[in-house]
Amino acid sequence: MTYTDDDVNAAIAGELALLDPAVRASRARFERLLDPEFVEVGSSGRRYTYEEMLAWLPDRQGGSPDGGPRYEPSSIEAVVLAPGLVHLTYETDFEGGRTRRSSLWRKRGEETGWRMYYHQGTPVPPGAE
Repeated sequence: MTYTDDDVNAAIAGELALLDPAVRASRARFERLLDPEFVEVGSSGRRYTYEEMLAWLPDRQGGSPDGGPRYEPSSIEAVVLAPGLVHLTYETDFEGGRTRRSSLWRKRGEETGWRMYYHQGTPVPPGAE
């Protein structure tokens, strides 16, 4: 398979969709964007699997589609690590707190498209560059 800027843009679009409260509030929409082998390492150091994330998601911050607080992303960068594997890094601001984020997006085939395979968020202490 050959990958293009369109593929990188699809990974970025998926990442942004996962920050959208309407998507976060919909298990069906959210699970289409996560790889079945998905793993997240949260800011607490806790590890979350695909099933744990889907079960936990409705209660996570930023998941209220009725105008609650939203994650505001910035400085998104993408690197194609290998065919079918894109690494995204960026920052979010959520209610005044900054977090640096890293995600791996994987494409196994046309029928599934790009899905988040791994995610980690690290809080940025106040005053840090």
